[in-house]
Amino acid sequence: MTDLPADLPADLPNATRVAPKGAWMAAADHVALDYEGRFLRRKRLVTASGAGFLVDLPEVTNLTGGEAFVLADGRFIEVRPALEPVLVISGDLARLAWHIGNRHTPCQIEPARLVIRADHVLEAMLKGLGAKVVASVEPFQPEGGAYGMGRTMGHDHGPSHSHGHDHSHDHSHGHSHGPGHFHVHP
Repeated sequence: MTDLPADLPADLPNATRVAPKGAWMAAADHVALDYEGRFLRRKRLVTASGAGFLVDLPEVTNLTGGEAFVLADGRFIEVRPALEPVLVISGDLARLAWHIGNRHTPCQIEPARLVIRADHVLEAMLKGLGAKVVASVEPFQPEGGAYGMGRTMGHDHGPSHSHGHDHSHDHSHGHSHGPGHFHVHP
């Protein structure tokens, strides 16, 4: 067994449950998790102060921020949404929201703007539809799934996405991004 360096905090006890917003008092520390990181069941996390702990929940849980992991010794570790790269969209919001939803992309819906995770393919599509799109870094809090619960399951093209074919020809064709996901381009 090796000793930890003196400047590293020791691991905290495991967390096996989550206290909902408003059901806990003062937190001993916090973790900042991005949208993907707030969807978990079993994972080792590190708090803002550098202490590690294992989250071992009975089922996959979708956290939105404001909840707290309950450690085995009764302390709370607050969950906060992390800052992440997003696209802030304005324009004809109803029409743009339809196109975003048609691509099964998680979307934060506000009265004067839509927010999605940064995606260069969707950015180009939205600009082509006349949207104003601005890159930003902020917490991402998309709308829940059906009936306001759960998650929508989208996909991310990522910074290195390449279709590997030319879209400039004038006949209809389709292409696949993998199992269960297919695009048709006019």
